[in-house]
Amino acid sequence: MFTGIVEEKGKVTSIHRKQESLTMNIAAETVTSDVRIGDSISVNGVCLTVTSFQETDFTVDIIPETFRTSSLSDVAPGTYVNLERAMRAQDRFGGHFVSGHVDAVGIITHKWKEANAVYITIEVSSEGIPYLSEKGSVAVDGTSLTVFAVHPSAFTISLIPETQRATILAEKQTGETVNLEYDVLAKYIDRLLAAKYQSSAEGTAGKVTAEKLQQFGFLD
Repeated sequence: MFTGIVEEKGKVTSIHRKQESLTMNIAAETVTSDVRIGDSISVNGVCLTVTSFQETDFTVDIIPETFRTSSLSDVAPGTYVNLERAMRAQDRFGGHFVSGHVDAVGIITHKWKEANAVYITIEVSSEGIPYLSEKGSVAVDGTSLTVFAVHPSAFTISLIPETQRATILAEKQTGETVNLEYDVLAKYIDRLLAAKYQSSAEGTAGKVTAEKLQQFGFLD
């Protein structure tokens, strides 16, 4: 489990590819300070297991499922990635619950600056829109962020100066992909509603809809 508060930007130093899997070595300093083999580290929002390490780098394996469902398949040597160690029970909880299990890959469609903030609009599939709400939480490349607007097939986030400095998101350009993890609480509500109240309407079974939320008291 993670919080979505990125600890440092690591640099991918080498990649060994095998069809739909790969081994990645990442240079880092903060997350390697107390690392052990078997520890979990979030790499661009993907929970990966440390298989070997030295003082200033560590190695992880990306299996076919992760290769197919995340943007890590596009990473090349020299690329910077967001890194976060698994949260500890005694730490402050600054972001939101992030599992490190990517739900979807989004595409940056718009990016602009306003005063000291950078705004980014990310296109997602229609299946992901019900899990997004204005002022709700979403993890983008492992970074806990607030949703500023929800559109029919996209959503908008804003990066404060500290997030611009501490993560790779401000450097991303339109057309690039990002890993997305929707709020786990929204996913649990969806699963609960699907299990308790199966809809007979084609295409709505197991989906969170405005009608369902209103029916069960979540909306006025």
